[in-house]
Amino acid sequence: MSTGQTMLLALLILPAIGALFAAAMPARLDRAARVGGTAFAAATFGAALFFVPGTTTPGTGAILPWAEIDVPWAPDLSLRFHLGVDGISYPLVALTTALTMLCCAYCLWRVPDPGRGRLLVALLLVLEVGIIGVFLALDLVLFFVFFEVVLLPMYAVIAVWGGADRRRAARKFVLYTLFGSVLLLVGVFTVVSATGTADLVALTDPATRPMSSGLQLFAFVLLAVAFAVKSPLWPLHTWLPAAHTEAPTVGSVILAGVLLKMGTYGLLRVAVGVAPDAAARSAPVLGILATAAIIVGGLVCLAQTELKRLIAYSSVGHMGFVLLGVATLTTTGFQAALIGNIAHGIVTGLLFFVAGGIKDRAHTGELAQLGGLRETAPALSGVLAFAAIASLGLPGLAGFWGEAFAVFAAFERGGPLWSTLGVLAAAGAALAAAYFLRLLRRVTHGAATPAVTALTTEGRLRPGELVAWSPLVLLTLAVGIVPVLVLGYSADPVAALAEVITR
Repeated sequence: MSTGQTMLLALLILPAIGALFAAAMPARLDRAARVGGTAFAAATFGAALFFVPGTTTPGTGAILPWAEIDVPWAPDLSLRFHLGVDGISYPLVALTTALTMLCCAYCLWRVPDPGRGRLLVALLLVLEVGIIGVFLALDLVLFFVFFEVVLLPMYAVIAVWGGADRRRAARKFVLYTLFGSVLLLVGVFTVVSATGTADLVALTDPATRPMSSGLQLFAFVLLAVAFAVKSPLWPLHTWLPAAHTEAPTVGSVILAGVLLKMGTYGLLRVAVGVAPDAAARSAPVLGILATAAIIVGGLVCLAQTELKRLIAYSSVGHMGFVLLGVATLTTTGFQAALIGNIAHGIVTGLLFFVAGGIKDRAHTGELAQLGGLRETAPALSGVLAFAAIASLGLPGLAGFWGEAFAVFAAFERGGPLWSTLGVLAAAGAALAAAYFLRLLRRVTHGAATPAVTALTTEGRLRPGELVAWSPLVLLTLAVGIVPVLVLGYSADPVAALAEVITR
């Protein structure tokens, strides 16, 4: 077995062992279990850093992995344990390992009620296994298995460590996700039964594209709706605000940072890659829904009065830009989607960390009760302002590139429809500026409220916050200034995928 194959397995085995270690420790060794779980998360991040860019040749297939494992899994059913990493999946793998490590480290200092931090860390590591597995799987059935792994752990994170209305939010999350899972299962079954293979490499190769146009459309609709639920795409987004609002801080970070990316990644890698003709026929509808998500998300954010709920609805708009990039079916649009995914994970993860820090101190997330934060907690206010302006798409910070490229891709696609969608998406970006500036005006400026005045002795950043937040601040600057850190990995496989669609 090569070193690359060993590292691929390590990306799944290390967090799985870490989860078992943390969960098996007795309650009296809770902190030691959290330290051990964090060490396994850090080792997984180290395994992700092993990979370096490979080379792909556009026109020979959309997936040419840098490292690959392909062994029989269920031979009688022609299923294989097929894993691989390339320039499309690798940035998401690296983001997942980084955010999981930071969330586990955060739990060393802050464990939400009712405690039992070792179990929370164990669930975070199980989530990491499922999410990384989705990004690595090159077998459709294996992809579905990993896609389902995240369901129960995230339900438990919300239902046990969440807010006052946590059980209703967790149930809503499960019901929506199960609905998407049923559609995904039917879509996978349709593709596998029609083609005789579950291998994504073969299914995305133009030379071996085996499905008829009508069957492609049927499969694409099933897959696209399933992934739209997870993304989430308007109007299938209503589970998201409740889940974000009630989830504990680390749950919100993982949910926004990487779990939503399973939907957008699946749409690009699986739905578009497997059924490119149907994707081309459905692109206008997807583009309209994505633009609606941008506008609706922005307008709803303007009406929000609760901090985490506003950030949650902002995710609907930001993921709309990602989906608009995918809908254009252009190289520029795919690049917009990929860097938009990474930027959203970094910046919104930071926003939820800061929102959690504010709520922990003030014991409220109501904007009307958080005025004057700048005077009582200047460091906290400064990080919030930095994350907010990064999220609204200020040039030089990570949030700018995905939105700008998505709008440009719509105009590049051309025609009255796509030009109109580009204009509306640009207006949606202006809405993001409006609601984030409104947020900062109400929270960081104005007269201090009683809840914020009480923060005078707690205004400094805590050690756990410095450890967890500092890397995200640096990444926001790095990706904003040097976008090639993300785009350099994906240029060749994105070009290959775009060429699959044109054949």
